[in-house]
Amino acid sequence: MSARALSFGAIAEAYERFRPGYPKELFDLVMTYAGRPVRTALEIGAGTGKATRLFAEHGVAVTATEPDAAMLTELRRMVPANVRTVRAAFEDLRPGETYGLVYAAAALHWTRPEGRWSRVAALLEPEGVFASFGGPVQLADPAVEESVRAARAPFLESDEFPSPDGTAPDEEMQWPGTELQRSQLFSDVQQAVVKRRLTVSAPHYIGHLSTVSAYLQLPHSRRQQAYDAIAQVLPETVEIAADITVHLARRRSE
Repeated sequence: MSARALSFGAIAEAYERFRPGYPKELFDLVMTYAGRPVRTALEIGAGTGKATRLFAEHGVAVTATEPDAAMLTELRRMVPANVRTVRAAFEDLRPGETYGLVYAAAALHWTRPEGRWSRVAALLEPEGVFASFGGPVQLADPAVEESVRAARAPFLESDEFPSPDGTAPDEEMQWPGTELQRSQLFSDVQQAVVKRRLTVSAPHYIGHLSTVSAYLQLPHSRRQQAYDAIAQVLPETVEIAADITVHLARRRSE
């Protein structure tokens, strides 16, 4: 697993504080797609449990896996007692128990591509559902976005994460739907978007940036300089677009 993937532990509390959670609309979307009761779920890279709570609080027995000890400590502090937690990377999970749902919330791109889908399929019941969801938090006002881009440029060209399989941003089907469509292990691949607009204070937005891996890879002094430069061009409050792109697929029956 890359250093970028394991860079979050140092900011686990900030991740919990500044990353937005997930709405019930997302839960309803996954359950509607499943078309039957989902009683058990395995979460890949659960972080501080933002998505864990969504499913656990609606009656799903969640096994949350997370490789980073600091993130897992924060997760255990935040999630209901009935959530089972396991310190493990996705690649270290061994097939055995199967689940009605396997999902990843803003975490699948940190998993290794080799054998990814066979591992997922081995963890799913026949006809079980796989879900991946997430998306960048972007400034909704183009003028503010441009000011921030210019302020950030001396320190960081881009803070976005490129598509893992090189899919262009204007393609109708995005990753990981592209890979799922090519896999012989899954069927009924669907993509949906949960639209979301939030208004946050400028310090809260900077706090969010402090949880983005691109900034975490900068030397500490440069990182702080980037935050300061961005803070200087922000209004007191900003509207952010935090749309959630959802990919769903069903494990083919044997």
